[in-house]
Amino acid sequence: MTPRMDNPSLVVPGALQPLLDLTEVIGKVGVAQTTLDLVRLRVSEINGRTYTFPDGPEQAATADERLGKVAGWRTETCFDPGERAALEMAEAVTLMTDPQDMASDEIWEKSAQYYTDEQLGALVMHIGLVNFWNRVNVATRQEAAAWR
Repeated sequence: MTPRMDNPSLVVPGALQPLLDLTEVIGKVGVAQTTLDLVRLRVSEINGRTYTFPDGPEQAATADERLGKVAGWRTETCFDPGERAALEMAEAVTLMTDPQDMASDEIWEKSAQYYTDEQLGALVMHIGLVNFWNRVNVATRQEAAAWR
């Protein structure tokens, strides 16, 4: 599909840098980058965005082999409890099937067992930011990006 326009983050003056700054801030509060990567991939899967996984030897060597299993995180045994809590939160916030209870107290309390308030705040903002990027890219028909 041909993009409808250049990416809006490049078209709207001054838009890209604050988004990059927010990404940087989120990455500094102690949520493991691998967890953020897993969440990014799961949110994007839910939103119908596909990612190209690395196929070159150098890229594949740095890729987390669990990325290909993230859609089945509930049954795969390779995810730790904190990652599972983050993925469950990502699904609940992204799907928004019931906005009154999209992130239930049960889901929130489970995540709070593994993350501080600062980390939970960053995780929720990360989920929101990934959803933002997905929606902008889908609306303007941007090509899917590499996994990282």
